[in-house]
Amino acid sequence: MTEQELRKLLEEVRGGQTTLDRALAHLKKLPFEDLGFAKIDHHRPLRQGFPEVIYARGKTPEQVAKIARGMLGNGSSHNILITRADRTIFRAVRRAARTAKFFPLSGAILIRRDRAIRGKGLILVVSAGTSDIPVAEEAAVTAEAMGNRVETIYDVGVAGLHRLLEHRRRLTEARVVICVAGMEGALASVVGGLVAAPVIAVPTSTGYGAGTGGVAALLAMLNSCAANVSVVNIDNGFGAGCVASAINRA
Repeated sequence: MTEQELRKLLEEVRGGQTTLDRALAHLKKLPFEDLGFAKIDHHRPLRQGFPEVIYARGKTPEQVAKIARGMLGNGSSHNILITRADRTIFRAVRRAARTAKFFPLSGAILIRRDRAIRGKGLILVVSAGTSDIPVAEEAAVTAEAMGNRVETIYDVGVAGLHRLLEHRRRLTEARVVICVAGMEGALASVVGGLVAAPVIAVPTSTGYGAGTGGVAALLAMLNSCAANVSVVNIDNGFGAGCVASAINRA
């Protein structure tokens, strides 16, 4: 429940449009709802502006679907985002919400109920290679779910730098850039040197043996000489989308 929705509920009680019992039915699940295996944080939108996101990996399809039902039944109109899911989990969620959409590359599931744009500018998601797209898609879906205008530019890594430079105007128009790269992670420094906006670098585990599962890209991004580059954890497209949304709404 958002602050606006809570105010509306209290106004309805004061104006006699709803009863105390109905209002209590809405409020009794706050601040959290205990499902036994999970506790849904229904106050998250009041504190952070977006509801709890369901991390699906390690949960059964039934558990994910039950959490989604609990969030859908709380009276909130927010979008619901599920990350790191698969098609089996998606089928279970679809039985709870027919409008759910699955993004197979990233494993994200979005139940869209609010299409309002609250971000002040463009969030641009840039990937170095096609193999980085699953993480980039997670970042893009997350930022979109949180009420931002998002565009993507894929496969513009430093092995063919002219591909990136073709999009220089779009880069400079962005309020936040999310840069997703594996291998040596050099793209984040290049993008950081081209724009004045914050650049959120996302190292991926894409690469050969010496890349050590994304650690090489992580260390390279942490050591970027571009002062506007900050870094999230390996393959954490979701975290990048969240931080970009917070910046874009500030």
